[in-house]
Amino acid sequence: MLICIAKVLLARLDELPDANPQDIYWTIGHLVARRNSIVKHASGLKNQMHQQLSYHYPSYKKFFCDIDGKAALAFWEKYPSPHLALTVRVEELAEYLRKASHNTCSTRKAEEILELVRQDGETKRNFQEYRDFLVVNMVHDMRRSRELIKQTEEQIRLVLAQTDYKLESMDGINVVTASELVAEIGDIHRFSSADKLARFAGIAPVCFSSGGKGKDHASGQGNRVLNSIFHNLAVQQIQVAKGKNKRQRNPLFYEFYQRKLAEGTTKKQALICVMRRLVNIIYSMMKNKTEYRAASPLTELKAG
Repeated sequence: MLICIAKVLLARLDELPDANPQDIYWTIGHLVARRNSIVKHASGLKNQMHQQLSYHYPSYKKFFCDIDGKAALAFWEKYPSPHLALTVRVEELAEYLRKASHNTCSTRKAEEILELVRQDGETKRNFQEYRDFLVVNMVHDMRRSRELIKQTEEQIRLVLAQTDYKLESMDGINVVTASELVAEIGDIHRFSSADKLARFAGIAPVCFSSGGKGKDHASGQGNRVLNSIFHNLAVQQIQVAKGKNKRQRNPLFYEFYQRKLAEGTTKKQALICVMRRLVNIIYSMMKNKTEYRAASPLTELKAG
């Protein structure tokens, strides 16, 4: 089959339009790929930092909520190992942390950190200066990665605005998710209907039957990246806030999901139904360049 298609394309090569990889979708796709690459690098750096700090500061996880927060990075940069931290007074450390955290760190926090360092005991090792260099070097790299992510997302925001899509008007879709959707879908006019977009994303069900009986299942084919984006978006739409209020992020989708469960579908199948409805909505929003409008279940969740 593929050979036949290739022969037909070669025979009609002069009639085919020239490929134009420099279009807006190509640009968005490469910006998204670049951001994902930096994010992956930043995640790897964080894992490496955990490994280094576990040797230097056994109780480091109790110091800060996040090891890559502003105050945390400032601390690791100036005091990459305990023997350096123990040379500073509580008031001096408190002042340093307040400045780094924009006054969110208190004197009590400085006292707690220094006390934990003392309780950990001596951790200085041979060639400690090289170990310290690694920590400081990672701090610089983490800051640089964060800045690169910020710059790349700003470029994504600028080029995405030129599509005139309003995907971010839907709760759960930020500029990153919107750009990922556009990068994977490309020109929405490639798809004559939401059904075809669903098949492209591997969300349209496939019927497996025997003897005239069967059930619909997810195809497991299609664009798996796009499928994953719709899956994550569907999970967000049916989320319920923790705590007493139990606020539903999107009541219409939540009710739709619960109704599917009540009909006897599994959680996985019900979530696929939510994904399929999301395809309809995203397709309509992109094709018509309209904002997301919450409506009654009969109109908003109408099958495509």
